[in-house]
Amino acid sequence: MAARMEISKPRPTISCISFLALYISFVTITPASSTSLQDDFIKCLHKNTNVRFPLDKTFFTPERNSSIFTEVFELTAQNQRLLTKAMPKPGFICRPIHESHVQASVICSKKLGIHFRVRSGGHDYEGVSYVSRIENPFVLIDLSKLRQINIDIEDNSAWVQAGATIGELYYRIAEKSKIHGFPAGVYPSLGIGGHITGGAYGSLMRKYGLAADNVLDAKIVDANGKLLDRAAMGEDLFWAIRGGSGGSFGIILSWKIKLVPVPETITVFTVTKTLKQDASFKILSKWQRVADKLVEELFLRVFFTVVGNKANKTVSMAYIGQFLGEKETLMEVMEKDFPELGLKQKDCIEMNWIKSIIYSSGFPTSSPPPIEILLQAKSPLGKVYFKAKSDFAKELIPVLGLKGMFKKLLEEDAALVIWTPYGGKMDKIPESEIPFPHRNGTIFMIQYYRNWTDSEESNKRIKWIRELYSYMTPYVSSNPRQAYVNYRDLDLGQNKNNSKVNFIEAKIWGANYFKDNFNRLVRIKTKVDPDNFFRHEQSIPPMP
Repeated sequence: MAARMEISKPRPTISCISFLALYISFVTITPASSTSLQDDFIKCLHKNTNVRFPLDKTFFTPERNSSIFTEVFELTAQNQRLLTKAMPKPGFICRPIHESHVQASVICSKKLGIHFRVRSGGHDYEGVSYVSRIENPFVLIDLSKLRQINIDIEDNSAWVQAGATIGELYYRIAEKSKIHGFPAGVYPSLGIGGHITGGAYGSLMRKYGLAADNVLDAKIVDANGKLLDRAAMGEDLFWAIRGGSGGSFGIILSWKIKLVPVPETITVFTVTKTLKQDASFKILSKWQRVADKLVEELFLRVFFTVVGNKANKTVSMAYIGQFLGEKETLMEVMEKDFPELGLKQKDCIEMNWIKSIIYSSGFPTSSPPPIEILLQAKSPLGKVYFKAKSDFAKELIPVLGLKGMFKKLLEEDAALVIWTPYGGKMDKIPESEIPFPHRNGTIFMIQYYRNWTDSEESNKRIKWIRELYSYMTPYVSSNPRQAYVNYRDLDLGQNKNNSKVNFIEAKIWGANYFKDNFNRLVRIKTKVDPDNFFRHEQSIPPMP
């Protein structure tokens, strides 16, 4: 257990002269009529932090410089649907460069009655980390400058600040070792802070579980501005932040994670089948029967995409696999358990773990980029408008159901559905071990995803994905219909300003995400944040 850490209020040590110079410079550029809130915030921050903060690098307002404000606001926001003119924007952005600035931000927001949102990587599917639909004005606390990573290979662990990306973490691990990895997501631009709060899965999940299953410690700022580690926060709160979703219990500053062993050689492959090549669904049905029962070293997903033009449009099924071992062993496994796929040795590519991350991230496989691409914090998907939903399959989807799903997919041109197998380590961890409950009995998870490039298409595309989700109802989990909180979906329900109503309605969407674990999350929220200081459209509510 880590040593106890509790800092109730940082002591101010900033030079008054340097602060006043910066402050005067800031307010003389910003019109006085719109600065009262941010001026009060800056003054308060000065009194409650022990590390200097240069205003030109930590505060951004539309009045002072509209183009820079927009650039900072949109820099890591991944969903263009949340950046339209109709969406509320923060009154200003505070980008802390030291942990004590985050503590002071909480203290000052509470004192001044300012609502805020906290962003680490900007991948929240509904943008609740940087957009507020329910409370205005609000400010954005952007953690992107808190991105320090300390790897300890001898201890098989690492401390990672919340603003670092998954790509940066993987790169820093690979710098130190070729036989260590971490079981988090595959997209390098994911912010580590928010990613782990939802559970976080990746291509090592069947071997080692989720990222949240491999957290050893954490640093968090609570609703009173105190900096707590695992010992200081207690086991209840430590349980809640590992899968209970972000923005409910405090601000994650850093995680201590457990590194896991990976072999020097990893084999990856992609085998693609069209609807015509699997017209009877023999291959896809076999995948459903074996994907969660294959050796836990094998992670084999199915990506469904629409290809071709209107005259010959069809559905492509890409079976994308990663095996922790050499291709000869992989071929033995596939020939024994899944010969229907027709995997050949020429399909298999051997590489090390860090290169397998690039392979799985969606970058071009014909000419893969250098591993330094992981440091760029850019999504290989680019910035698009999108809407997504999720499901969990606990029974095989029959051919009749598959035919209807494919028919629905063929209505669109850029639809994507991903099936992710469970089993292995995921079956062995109790569903109450952390808030993430989707464990034994789950065959695979489904993600429905639709992107587009024109904001005028939004209503049409969202309507379609809702129809697909509705069609799938008989074939997925029920009572509750489970969903993955990192694929946040406000269609399931959302908080408003009435706390009593929130609690009643949240029991519905809370069960979708957390099943019975929701009740424990509410009890912990009521204990650590009874006034609901940390809140958003789908934050855990306290008991009324």
